[in-house]
Parts: sequence; structure tokens; C-alpha cells
Amino acid sequence: MRKIFWLLLIGVVFAVLLSSHPAAALSGSGTVSVQAVPGQSLIDIVGAKIASSWPWYVVRASGLVAGVSLVILMLSGIGSVTGHTFRFLEPLTAWATHRALGIVMAVSMAIHIVTLLIDKFVPFNVVQILVPWTSQYKPLIVFGINLGSVFVALGILAFYVALAIVVTSLFLVDKTPRVWKLIHLASYFVIAAVFFHALFLGTDLSGGIGRAIWVVGGLAVLGAIIVRLRRAGTTK
Repeated sequence: MRKIFWLLLIGVVFAVLLSSHPAAALSGSGTVSVQAVPGQSLIDIVGAKIASSWPWYVVRASGLVAGVSLVILMLSGIGSVTGHTFRFLEPLTAWATHRALGIVMAVSMAIHIVTLLIDKFVPFNVVQILVPWTSQYKPLIVFGINLGSVFVALGILAFYVALAIVVTSLFLVDKTPRVWKLIHLASYFVIAAVFFHALFLGTDLSGGIGRAIWVVGGLAVLGAIIVRLRRAGTTK
């Protein structure tokens, strides 16, 4: 069955390539003659599209990876306090997974920022990408008052705070646990900032199932935070 599938796939690709660039035609004598057709082939068109648009796709993909990893990070982190995470993972495995997800999130955020500088679809310069409220991309206007690009600023601030959390978690958790814990509490700001940043600026979250899944993820984190706060209240 697999051989038939691959043979059909190869046949379709060959037929598309044959019909898109050199066209095969029957001559009057019944023989096959090949005639060049002006214009680009399908491979040329796809290659040109990828070459011009790849930064935009990387921006979107890295943003999605960062957002999803952050949601899982929050759920697993809160679950480690409430004990729910240990229903699925051993404590050591849960800790290692949480640490790895933090690194994935930080790297994805960095890729997201760097490719925004390369991308031409939404132009940003270095200052606009690193300093909050210097960009005018999709400004928030409330009651006629221009508050600037609030959602871009939230993304920038979230990156700085997330970077501080990851760095202190890697290097200070054993040396200065009180400082680490205090900085780690800022993760609640990060998830809130990233949630609204992605909700109002994310191309893939502008509507449909993508937006619905993101809202559900945000509500799941909110529910976990409420459970965490209730637990903190009962342990005083």
C-alpha cells in the first residue's frame, strides 16, 4: 500500500512539473514533441515565494512555539506546587521537563525577535523591537486617546522578564533561592503579557480555531492560578 502511495505521489509531481514548464504535445504525425512554455515553472514560483516570505513564517512559527511552551510551563510549574504535575511525571522528570521548556521558550522568543528585524512584511527597526512604546504598529486607542503600541510593548517586556526568569533559574536557583523565587513570581506577568500580545497581534490567532485554542489555554492557566492561590490561602 505504501509503495502504491509513493508511486502515485511521484507520478503526480512528475505530471505537474512536466505540465508547468515544458509542455508535451502531440504532433500531427502522432509523435510527441516538447515545446517550451514561457513563464516560470512551479518549482521556480514556490522557490521564489519561500525566499521572499520565509522570515514571516519563522516569525509566526517561533511565536506559536513560545506561546505554547509558556502555557505548558505555567501549568507544569503550578502543578508542581499543587502536586497535579506529579500525577503524570516523576518529580525529577517534571523538573527536567520544566527546565527544558523554559529554554525552548526563551530561544523561541529570541528567534521571534530576530526574524522580525529581517522580515519586510511588518517592518521593525532595532529600537522598536527592543524599547517598549517606540513602535506605532497597531496602536491601542481608548476613548480617543492613543496609548501607543501597547501589545508590542507587552511582548518586549515579557521577553525581558522571561529572560531574567530563565537565567536565574539556570544559575541562581541553588545559590540564592530567595532571589530566584521572587523573580520567578514574575512569570505571572509574563503569561498575562504574552497572552494579550498574541491575542491581538498574532496572525494565526486572529480568529477561528487558533484563537479559540489560545483562549482555552489562557483560561486553563487562570484556573490553575486560582487553585494555587486557594492552596496558598489554606496553608497559612
